[in-house]
Amino acid sequence: MSINRVNISGNLTRDGELRATAGGTSVLAFGVAVNDRARNQQTGNWEDRPNFVDCVMFGARADALARYLTKGTKVAIEGKLRWSQWQDRQTGQNRSKLEVVVDEVEFLSARGAEGATGGQQRQGRQQPVYGAPQDAAATPGAPAAPRPQVPPVQTPPSADVYDTDIPF
Repeated sequence: MSINRVNISGNLTRDGELRATAGGTSVLAFGVAVNDRARNQQTGNWEDRPNFVDCVMFGARADALARYLTKGTKVAIEGKLRWSQWQDRQTGQNRSKLEVVVDEVEFLSARGAEGATGGQQRQGRQQPVYGAPQDAAATPGAPAAPRPQVPPVQTPPSADVYDTDIPF
C-alpha cells in the first residue's frame, strides 16, 4: 500500500490559467511558491530557498475558482502527486514533470489584502469583515424592507496547549 497525499502552503506565482479538454472538462493550471530553509555552508546563515510547484485542478471547481486564484494570493492546497511524460515536438526529446492534482484549496489571505482592504487585523491574521448586504432595489425616501436577524459570527476561544498536555 502507498499513500499519495500532498499538503503545501505558499503564494501563487501566476494567475490561474483556465482551459478545457477536447471533451469539455475544465482544467485550471497555476503555480505555488513554497520555501525551504537551509544553512548556507559558506556563511553559516539560514536562507530561504524557493520551490515552485505546478498545480492543476479539474471540473466545475476549476471554473468556480479560476477568478479567485490570482498572483500573490496565499493559499493552502491539498492533493496528490501526478507524474507526466511527453515528447517535445520541437526537439524530439522526452520531457517529464511532477505536479499536484488539487483536491482542496484554502485561501490564507483575504481578497484584496495587498491593499489592506476587506479585512481587519486580529491576532496577526486577516479576518473578513461581515456586513449587511446592500439593497440595490431601495429607492431614496422609501421605507427599507425588514431584514432577517442574523446571529453574529463568533470566534472560537483560543486554546493554550503546552508540551506537558500532549500525552506522547
